[in-house]
Amino acid sequence: MVVTPVAPALAQAIETAAPYAYMIDDRTGTIVLSKESETGLAPASMAKLMTLEIVFEAIKEGRLSLDDEFVVSENAWRKGGAPSRTSTMFAGLNTSIRLEDLLKGIMVQNANDGCIVIAEGMAGNEQAFAVLMNERARMLGLSDSTFVNSTGLPNPDLPKQTMSMRDLVTLARHVITEHPDLYRYFSEPEFTWNNIRQLNKNPIIGKTPGADGLFTGYDEEDGYGMIASADQDGQRMIAAIHGLSSNNERINEMQKLLAWGFRSFEKVTLFQAGEPVAEVGVFGGTEGWVPLAGHEPIQILIPRGAKSKLRARIVYQGPLRAPVEEGQQVGELEVMNDQELVSRIPLYATRAVEIGPLYSRALDAAYELMVGLVHSGVEMATKN
Repeated sequence: MVVTPVAPALAQAIETAAPYAYMIDDRTGTIVLSKESETGLAPASMAKLMTLEIVFEAIKEGRLSLDDEFVVSENAWRKGGAPSRTSTMFAGLNTSIRLEDLLKGIMVQNANDGCIVIAEGMAGNEQAFAVLMNERARMLGLSDSTFVNSTGLPNPDLPKQTMSMRDLVTLARHVITEHPDLYRYFSEPEFTWNNIRQLNKNPIIGKTPGADGLFTGYDEEDGYGMIASADQDGQRMIAAIHGLSSNNERINEMQKLLAWGFRSFEKVTLFQAGEPVAEVGVFGGTEGWVPLAGHEPIQILIPRGAKSKLRARIVYQGPLRAPVEEGQQVGELEVMNDQELVSRIPLYATRAVEIGPLYSRALDAAYELMVGLVHSGVEMATKN
């Protein structure tokens, strides 16, 4: 399937000093920047986003409450508290702290002690919690991520902790979408604990229009990174960068990218909500085809003033077999601008298809076999 090219509009691609970068428009899912975005790097404190996601999900499912209390162990106090000389909320040894306050310590003050306290409280120790992090990461499709602790702190005795910029943005988008009531803590200007007042450690909060959260990170080998999001007039950009040489360069690059993202693109609607995008074949059903559509309008961003050559294709696991439920996700619409993938949009069956009579299924099976043989022949010829 081909989507007719959209009329021109005028924005240049941006150059960034960040060796690794990925940015999307949250509403449409359009990828506006991708640079070495699948490379696994040490996320440092940005790994805390995975810790938060696990906690947020437990709260959403009712397994945890914001009023639950967690005890500060000596391990948490030494590794992440005042003696550690790292980012801390100065949790007192052997004190009990409400989960809401621990979350604020992590999200406002980047508190390592808060992460360890939660990890121990939920899983018994950090190693067991890291198992939960990796299991959850696989469930969310974070294929370039490996976690060894809740904080992102380096540990020479353990494998390197890694996340790609694509995984960071994917995770941030999930957290923002699924847990907006908890995400809002990121933008609180300050937090006081143990009579110690600390300002928000995110360097672009209050200094970049619409910036409202997430983390910075620094690793001795991989450099300075940041995962950030900003909302301007209902449009949200989410960006991750890494490999910068200084804190100032990290701040400048993130501010530059967000500003460019907001000003340099325009939204194009390809299909309305429920409007059929294409039909795909159904084997063994009462009907041979089922239309696919998006639940919401299918929209993308294109650069202003640049000639956009949009193409699209339906991607799904075939053959699609009956029964098919109405509203069942069947595949995705991949939208390309020239050779660049700019968006993947889920597509759903617009009607149900029941299992057909035996003779119909027999004919479909024969057709499937014939098509499979033809395709195999083409592949072999291509390889030869």
